[in-house]
Amino acid sequence: MTINLYEDDAFLKNCQAEITDVNDLGICLNQTVFYSTGGGQPGDSGVLTLENGDTIKIKTTIKDRESGEIMHVPEEDQVDLKVGAKVVASIDWDRRYQHMKMHSCLHLLCSLIDADVTGCSIGEEKSRLDFDLPDQLLDKEKITADLNELIKTNYDINSYWISDDELKEKPELVRTMSVKPPTGYGRVRVIDINNVDKQPCGGTHVIKTGEIGPIKVQKIQKKSTHNRRITIAFDN
Repeated sequence: MTINLYEDDAFLKNCQAEITDVNDLGICLNQTVFYSTGGGQPGDSGVLTLENGDTIKIKTTIKDRESGEIMHVPEEDQVDLKVGAKVVASIDWDRRYQHMKMHSCLHLLCSLIDADVTGCSIGEEKSRLDFDLPDQLLDKEKITADLNELIKTNYDINSYWISDDELKEKPELVRTMSVKPPTGYGRVRVIDINNVDKQPCGGTHVIKTGEIGPIKVQKIQKKSTHNRRITIAFDN
């Protein structure tokens, strides 16, 4: 199984790796810094560099639903790659860092809205969360001000692991109705923003909230009887 180096250090931009499989889905490595699509966060793009200097552009990264392996999807077919070949795996850092800032900001948004999350989408410039809110009115200006206050306070963002059984004993940690935390592996990663927000999450995050920068609530939409969508964007 691929070792996910980003789980312990989201700021790693590259790593040495070995090709363990090549199939119709993509290229599998023994370890990687590439985040695979999940939890509303897009998979990383980047480059694999072979020992002879040849490069393979990776357009996205996904997880094989059957095996659970992380697959690096090349822009073009790579039929001549050999299992055991050594590569340097390098992510598109600027794109990833945008996703990290946005993902952390969505956790702060969760702390301001007392409702379960029904959907999530993370982008480079804007992102959104859907909440199960049948009757509540939301103030766009107030949420914007409260978000920016949390960001400016520059809270530490930490992660730690709990067992599957510990998560079962603390169901209040799970905020998402649409995406369940990855269980069945014996442990679950929890992101803790200075007790402002604490929930299971396999995504990549910044170290301090101040890294996010100014944010604005772009729009609030009523998507259905029970669904309110809040879209945020960087306020550059």
